[in-house]
Amino acid sequence: MFMKTIVSISLALLCLSTKAQTQLVVPDTLMGPNISLTMHKDSVQFFPTGSKTYTYAYNQFKYLGPTLIFDQGQNMNITVTNDINDTTTVHWHGIHLPSIWDGGPHTEIMAGDTWNPQFTVMDKAATYWYHPHLHMKTAIQAIKGAAGFIIVRDPNEASLSLPRKYGVDDFPLVVQSQQYDVNNQAMPLGMQDSTIMVNGARANNGYSVYGNFPAQMIRLRILNGSGERAFNFGLSNNFPFKQIASDGGLLNLPFDTTRVRLAPGERAEIVVNLTGLQGQTLYLMSYASELPMGVQGGPTMPMPPGSPPMDSPLNGIDFNILQINVIAQTTDAITFIPTVLENNLPYDPTTADITRTIRFTADSMMVMDGPFYFNDSSFNMDRIDLVIPINNIEVWKLVNETMVGHPFHIHDVQFYLFDRNGSIPHQGERGRKDVVFIPTGDSVLFVTKFEDFADSVIPYMYHCHILMHEDAGMMGQFIVVPPEYVGLNENLVLTNRIMVYPNPTTNILKYTLTKIDELVDIRIINNIGQVVYKQDKSAVGQVDISFLEDGSYQLLIKSNNHYYNANFIKNTEN
Repeated sequence: MFMKTIVSISLALLCLSTKAQTQLVVPDTLMGPNISLTMHKDSVQFFPTGSKTYTYAYNQFKYLGPTLIFDQGQNMNITVTNDINDTTTVHWHGIHLPSIWDGGPHTEIMAGDTWNPQFTVMDKAATYWYHPHLHMKTAIQAIKGAAGFIIVRDPNEASLSLPRKYGVDDFPLVVQSQQYDVNNQAMPLGMQDSTIMVNGARANNGYSVYGNFPAQMIRLRILNGSGERAFNFGLSNNFPFKQIASDGGLLNLPFDTTRVRLAPGERAEIVVNLTGLQGQTLYLMSYASELPMGVQGGPTMPMPPGSPPMDSPLNGIDFNILQINVIAQTTDAITFIPTVLENNLPYDPTTADITRTIRFTADSMMVMDGPFYFNDSSFNMDRIDLVIPINNIEVWKLVNETMVGHPFHIHDVQFYLFDRNGSIPHQGERGRKDVVFIPTGDSVLFVTKFEDFADSVIPYMYHCHILMHEDAGMMGQFIVVPPEYVGLNENLVLTNRIMVYPNPTTNILKYTLTKIDELVDIRIINNIGQVVYKQDKSAVGQVDISFLEDGSYQLLIKSNNHYYNANFIKNTEN
């Protein structure tokens, strides 16, 4: 189902316009449970002279994609078709779902293929997003336009007096800072970025984007969709607003503020009271002059000899992003919001099963442009970095030992930040989050619980959300496993595969592997991570699976402290 945008002119025509001002486009929506996305190539004349910019987009869009509306508890059936003539993935950023449907780098969609993730929406009402996650190509695919919003709705949020009329008093805003080459093509490096985009339209260097907003409470869902730049968002003349949500949902209490800093991948929802301001104009701005050195977007840092330039003209200055024209109030206007929004109960860090430390490192303290690492190791697709028992409550300590700030994102879970440099975090960071920004020299601690989904084969990711850092190896991966996996540890290597046959099978599953004991330990796991068969000291060669229901399973075998995995299908009609 599509909803009308607040403007009649299409995104394509807006992008082709050479006028200095462009009206804000609010993306059309798709509602579940059955959603189809097609990622395709396109081009847009972003610049008045020179070549068109080659882009990626979804469905009818020429840049970006539709907003997906999910309802909590809904069973989603999504088809994603890849028409870009290259391999890709689609990651549902912030959504809690099985790793097989998470869309990380192991879940590739080959050119011309269709992927069909199916999952139940378990998340709270919040602003999430989707984008590619192919290793070493995440940056170029995302900055070419392959991204879109996800809005999850739930009963609690629906019961509150909040602006939620999409495109009327509730507006998604994806703000991007892009670097283009002399041929008007997007560059995955963003250290000399100079073009600001709002919902796919240019917003600086002689261009501006304006929106007409009613004289009442309005809700802005802000996503920093940049590859590198952090924004210090605020309104002109320090006009106050209320922050009501962070990455993973509503805060317990709204609070008054004049700034919200968002690094790449982070989201925040703010409510601005425009009551009584009809006919006036405000600006959504970035107060980059207030950012510290070492934050991409703050003052330009001196570079060591031989380093690439990081001298974006946007660094360290304040600039307008969106012009807010206040128009007449609508009927049934929201003119106040509740003082209590949610009842988030963070996990108690003192009950954590383990505390893990993730250090952000580089080859030396003089490195400004990477590569950067986690615990001195670059990402390896064939290495599992962490094995986490399902239902573990864990504290993660993140320590930045590099000269630049990094936004840390973890898949699978939302977390609660409880310590930043030994102090209680800012109010805007006390809700559910999946991205946290750690400036140089800082450390943070968060607590989370790894629940609901286990998979011994397909891992989840954690990584820096500066896309060039991620592509260059600042990423790790973990699997969540059932507690029955006694002895499983971080020595698991994904290349330890086992050959199973026939596949699909009916009653007997045979397998072969090398370097084995005469007796092995066997586990069979269903598609929601439950162990449905367990046998220690079993004879090698085959397993009777006649008792299993038809469906997809994983076979895990332990032999000589090595672990071997394979997927198989039980099909009685085979």
